[in-house]
Amino acid sequence: MDLRQEPVEHVLDEVEQRLGTGLDRTSMVRKRRTVGARTDRGSWIRVERRPWARAREQGWGGVEAAAVLAGVAMPRWSGAATWQDPDDQAIWQADETTLLPDRPVSRAVAAADPELPNTWWYSLDGSLAALAGQRTARVATPDTDQITQRLIDDMIRAAFPEAVDTKVEQWCPAHADLNWANVTGPGEFCMFDWEDWGMAPRGLDSASLYAASLAVPALADRVRRERRADLESRDGMVMQLFVLAKIVGPYADPKDPRVGPARREAGRLIRALQIG
Repeated sequence: MDLRQEPVEHVLDEVEQRLGTGLDRTSMVRKRRTVGARTDRGSWIRVERRPWARAREQGWGGVEAAAVLAGVAMPRWSGAATWQDPDDQAIWQADETTLLPDRPVSRAVAAADPELPNTWWYSLDGSLAALAGQRTARVATPDTDQITQRLIDDMIRAAFPEAVDTKVEQWCPAHADLNWANVTGPGEFCMFDWEDWGMAPRGLDSASLYAASLAVPALADRVRRERRADLESRDGMVMQLFVLAKIVGPYADPKDPRVGPARREAGRLIRALQIG
């Protein structure tokens, strides 16, 4: 189900009843599996739908669980409501948080350099360092798939069969959906949409943001400079191949301006891993 296309009024009505607030339909933001809106008490409610099978595999309450993360710039969580919908075999969760301090930087994949100030990059680096220093029993679910060594191997080899050794060793907490639509700026940095966070190989977040920047060389270069320690680690190089495989793999969009840069970067990474 794509919530950008499906009727959601009945979902919003359910949220209002369960959380005791009115929703401003004019502020509604619809994504593939989430919908959000501003409340009449000055907060934000974000509703996520997960099929039963996914909920069993991934667990639940990602936004709620992320509320305990110290030192990470993120909206403050205040409450939630969860219910099941037996008619379409799904579970819904509505999370209420503070409003974002700024607008999302851009669409998920940047088409232009947002020219973010140095203070923004300092906040990004600080939040990712704080996140990586914590621990959780959750496992990250990038693109809703629980990340495992087997998933990494299969994804990379489907796109780059010449990549032989893709084993990862260092795991740490990751946002797991870090792109330009899930961070605010240029004024105040904040990461949001935490439903997929959990333990992942080192460098997943840095690699994801780098891949989302490849269509804008100056921005990609800045991400590489800022996140060099992650991206130049062995696990970070494997994570770059993992996210690049999604750009150039079997379902690649030939119109995606990142395809060419992704292929060139993948060749460089494969050579570096073989030498290493």
